[in-house]
Amino acid sequence: MAELQWKPNSSPSIPLHKQIEEYIKEKILNGEWTVGTKIPSQRALAAAFGVNRSTVVTALDELTALGFIEGKSGGGTRVINNTWSLLTSTPPPDWNTYVKAGIHQPNLPTIQEINRAEFVPGVIRLGTGELSPELLPTDKMETIFRNLSQRAMPLGYEGPKGNLYLRQQISTYVKSLGIDCSPSSILVVSGALQALQLISIGLLHRGSTILLEKPSYLYSVHVFQSSGMKLFGVPLDEQGIQTSLIAQFKKQHNGALLYTIPSFHNPTGTLMSEKRRTQLMKVCENESLPIIEDDVYRDLWLDAPPPKPLKAYDKNGIVLYLGSMSKAVSPGLRIGWVIGPEPVIDRLADIKMQTDYGSSSLSQWAAAEWFSSGLYEEHIESVREQLKIRRETAIQALEKHIGDIATWTAPTGGFYIWVRLLPTISIRKLFEKALAEGILLNPGNIYDLHANQYLRLSYAYASLTDLTSGIEKLSILIRLLAVSDR
Repeated sequence: MAELQWKPNSSPSIPLHKQIEEYIKEKILNGEWTVGTKIPSQRALAAAFGVNRSTVVTALDELTALGFIEGKSGGGTRVINNTWSLLTSTPPPDWNTYVKAGIHQPNLPTIQEINRAEFVPGVIRLGTGELSPELLPTDKMETIFRNLSQRAMPLGYEGPKGNLYLRQQISTYVKSLGIDCSPSSILVVSGALQALQLISIGLLHRGSTILLEKPSYLYSVHVFQSSGMKLFGVPLDEQGIQTSLIAQFKKQHNGALLYTIPSFHNPTGTLMSEKRRTQLMKVCENESLPIIEDDVYRDLWLDAPPPKPLKAYDKNGIVLYLGSMSKAVSPGLRIGWVIGPEPVIDRLADIKMQTDYGSSSLSQWAAAEWFSSGLYEEHIESVREQLKIRRETAIQALEKHIGDIATWTAPTGGFYIWVRLLPTISIRKLFEKALAEGILLNPGNIYDLHANQYLRLSYAYASLTDLTSGIEKLSILIRLLAVSDR
């Protein structure tokens, strides 16, 4: 509903309000806007159509008179479609009832706004967790596909666990990280998020409790909550999740497993120390608490390689290890992997076959070529150099423009700076005012309900110029809100 690509024709032959009236009427009669659908506000429609508000009001008055829509005080304007054609036929299904009854919870409203705004031209995206188009390996990707085109490449479905050649390449790659695994204990997935969904429906009971860092990326997606599970946060410090609390929290909340991002945590950028990793493994082994290790940022270290993955310390098969090419190579490739005990991988592979019959064959062959050709390591070295420059640019801009009204810790890798605002302001107002100025933010409270004085700042996506100018404009908005909110 928020994406209205159509605009009326400025030709004087048909009045603008009649064009708008016919457009909305067609949406309703074609079933695109079903009974109960809330119509955007007059102001929003006027902005989308590029007309005066009075023109929209005239069109809506006509539609109301014709029985297509109805306005209620405080409830907005909704589709009712009380036309004679509808009254003399079988009423259409109320799709809004079906939408509300779906078992998968909708994204948080702010997340939905972010997802839409990311595709608005000209917006400075200060929170986006992906590489800038400037850093994507277009030339190398062309080389990959050119190499693939010169061989007889199967284009059919792959096996339940994914392309064997790719799994062999992943096995070789993770061995360099200290993880010993055979291809049979690897499942290829369409990104780490799909791995989480498979785990949520394939391994856990409804009502289970997931322990995780607080704040956490997992709070911003409803993959576990939609499967009837609860999330319980364990505090972080500068070394990572506070392992001394895990046994107590597991007992109190009947924790089923622990989800963690130990390397360049999302959203805080924290790097779990080697000592904390060994402590975490010992606690979870003693408590028989399985771990999901989300390690998608591992290769994006900037100052020094991170400690070995938790999976490298795992001698009892308690860790499910998630990796991905989305952060380092291309979000559009949609290739990730899960490493774990074979019975678990077999279970997840069976569910994956039931849901999508396997990830893209072409993407899997391309991912395998990235590893086997040596282009992956070559590319990631270049990305690290560019991200270092971006991190320093962001830190310098923060120090210059908001150093007196915010605090943060410079990350040693990944994409994110977790910024704490010192003046008490409405983070929602800041989000709205920034978006109105063409700046897209990721408020901290989407990662932790109580982190309402934080921002997740990403230095990976916006250009260097936009990073600097965006942070400068952000400073002005924060200061104005600090005065107005007193």
